[in-house]
Amino acid sequence: MKFKLSTFTAALLLGTASLSTQADETCASPYMAKITGQEDFIYVWTLGAEGVGDEQDKLVTIDVNPKSGNYGKVIDSLSVGGRNEAHHSDFTDDRRFLWAGGLDTNKIFIFDVATDPAKPKLVKTITDFVAKSGGVVGPHSLYALPGRMIITGLSNNKDHGGRTAVVEYSNAGDYIATYWLPTDGNLQGAIKSGKYADGYNYDIRALPRKNLMLTSSFTGWSNYMMDFGKMLNDPEAMKRFGNTVVQWDLHSRQPKKVLDVPGAPLEIRCAWDESHNYCFTSTALTSKIWLIYQDDKGEWQTKDVADIGDPSQVPLPVDISISADDKSLWVNTFMDGKTRLFDISDPFHPKQVLEQKIGAQVNMVSSSWDGKRLYYTSSLLANWDKKGADNEQFFKAYSWDGNKLTEQFSIDFTKEKLGRAHQMRFGAYALYGQSPK
Repeated sequence: MKFKLSTFTAALLLGTASLSTQADETCASPYMAKITGQEDFIYVWTLGAEGVGDEQDKLVTIDVNPKSGNYGKVIDSLSVGGRNEAHHSDFTDDRRFLWAGGLDTNKIFIFDVATDPAKPKLVKTITDFVAKSGGVVGPHSLYALPGRMIITGLSNNKDHGGRTAVVEYSNAGDYIATYWLPTDGNLQGAIKSGKYADGYNYDIRALPRKNLMLTSSFTGWSNYMMDFGKMLNDPEAMKRFGNTVVQWDLHSRQPKKVLDVPGAPLEIRCAWDESHNYCFTSTALTSKIWLIYQDDKGEWQTKDVADIGDPSQVPLPVDISISADDKSLWVNTFMDGKTRLFDISDPFHPKQVLEQKIGAQVNMVSSSWDGKRLYYTSSLLANWDKKGADNEQFFKAYSWDGNKLTEQFSIDFTKEKLGRAHQMRFGAYALYGQSPK
């Protein structure tokens, strides 16, 4: 299968002067084609669960346009075969194809979402990711660059630990290169600025205007595929978490500096305003918000700027979402099932302004570009989700008026025999010059 370089992609290759608003979901790549106005669909990358429906991982399409007769309903479900530890997904820069990864089997599934946005079609499955990449395991974040998909790995096939790499593919699904994370033994030309150079990886984001790419760090296959309770009680396992954010040269893919961010920094969210040279991350184990910022000398630094809940209770911060105006940061905590809103108008002093329980457990949060709609899902990892009655598996849609978060509808993924709802991406007919059918 070959994909043509889109006009949109070609234009981006010529210049990046006005990239600061080219996204709808506020976590999306600045290189990505944009939804203007109301999104029509949410695509939920869903883990198959034993004894639930066909037990397979699947891409679930939900109608989220209030003007639609199918509003609030699942309108399509496409199973991919087996359970792969479905985790993250994202679009190519022209947004015609959605890539979705499996952390256990290392498969990458490519869906055509442009031909019929209401009914995605699986058009290619990459099965040789480990071999092509030189031993990278656990394709996690899939991130669009012009004509490229950048994929963070979480592990390796030698010891299944956290030592790993960033892997580059063409939009056509062809392997291009592997870039290993800096370690004490091989800094790859980077400067070690603090205590750590662990070589771990998790998320990836770019600030094109600063020629900046950032990666965060998590843990390897031996931990993320382990039962959560067992892992928490294993002192050696708890030592195997990342403590770094790496600064990269975006264009050359060269690591430049290893920054200390202890406690497993997960999602990275960068400010959108062209005068705001900073990004945020949160640490899962220490429950803190960290600021990654450019100082007065042009050097990138990190700083712990706020607690999330009571860190002594380990609420386990997971997904975060920055608002398009850089004034707010939504933070989800898995263990207490809450979402919190922080005022980040002063990025060095975030202040919590809202706290609300979403469910017994909550993982992902996605915000519309206008900030009026937020969506939540429940599953973290198959072996880390809660047990029994607390194993709620849902998709929930909320409205936000600037003061109050109001639930619009909820879908019980267990009752609907769909599985464990994990990560979300937005879809719209208008992206492809289509009207609702």
